[in-house]
Amino acid sequence: MSLWEAMLLGVIQGLTEFLPISSTAHLLVARQLMGHKTPNDAFTTAIQLGTLVAVFVYFREDVIRLVRAFVADIRSRKLGSTPDARMVWKIVLGTIPAVVIATAFKSYIKGPLYTLPVIAAAAIVFSLLLLTAEMWAKRRANRGVPGRAEDDITWSDALFIGIFQALALVPGASRSGTTITAGLFAGLSRPAAARFSFLLSLPVILGAGLKEMYDDRHELFHTGSDVLHLIVGAGVAGVVGYWSIAWLLGYLKRHPTYVFVVYRLILAAAILAMLAAGWLR
Repeated sequence: MSLWEAMLLGVIQGLTEFLPISSTAHLLVARQLMGHKTPNDAFTTAIQLGTLVAVFVYFREDVIRLVRAFVADIRSRKLGSTPDARMVWKIVLGTIPAVVIATAFKSYIKGPLYTLPVIAAAAIVFSLLLLTAEMWAKRRANRGVPGRAEDDITWSDALFIGIFQALALVPGASRSGTTITAGLFAGLSRPAAARFSFLLSLPVILGAGLKEMYDDRHELFHTGSDVLHLIVGAGVAGVVGYWSIAWLLGYLKRHPTYVFVVYRLILAAAILAMLAAGWLR
């Protein structure tokens, strides 16, 4: 891998991690077209740590407030004693399904499921789910029922969205796409669904990135250039990811997610076409 390839992959990761279009699909296609022999190695997961930094920086005030509430909750031994503390525990609850599924089926997820036909199929299925969620939200709005705010997220909402986040372990499903979809089905407004999706991503991305780095540490840190590529890729992903978060939150305040539905269908068609042409394997 060259330095410019690491930078390009960082841009792709930063753009696609938070937009509901699947970073895994884009990175796997890009790395195959670049001729990488193992496009599903730990580099693909490890550069997610750059986008994790983007979430921490963008939501720094929220994160600091939630951490303080969590610490105060533990010290007082009264779990969920404040709204902020309850939000922390809702994030914990929403993270559990992904942890359980990832632990139980990691070899299957990184093996038989990690193929471009599966990714294309997942892009189609979950884009149609997102479309259905948008139509459901529009129907509620037409009845005069507004989308609920972030403060109105219930325990059942958190678990429901967490289950959808676990579905995102299927390559091509898109973590942000599945969680925003679940948020819309739960009756949240688009900005509230997106914000909770980003906060819910913190423990998942951190855990997955660190575990992949540890498991494949010998390959990732084999030479000084490997370390440099990872640092550059993660750094670029962080900068681009920050602006992706800002853009998406602004966009969802004014627009539905139809453009992402169309894009994912086009992406799936392009992947299948390149497979048929022999450009991808």
